[in-house]
Amino acid sequence: MTNAPRTNAVRDYRKAARLTQAELGKACGVSRQSIVSVEGGDYAPSVYLALNLATALGTTVEALFTPSKSDQEE
Repeated sequence: MTNAPRTNAVRDYRKAARLTQAELGKACGVSRQSIVSVEGGDYAPSVYLALNLATALGTTVEALFTPSKSDQEE
């Protein structure tokens, strides 16, 4: 694990929903590897995928991808 700043909250919401990366990927129509890349901040999802992620996780796009104040100050 690294101490790199988190760029999104997808992992937190996925774990709270008790979904695996594969299950979330299936619900959104993408591969598990795509979910890994989004969670790791290596891939910025399209608007379509961001909306699907938010719907699958029962939240909003803003909740998933708005950086916290501490992230914005760095």
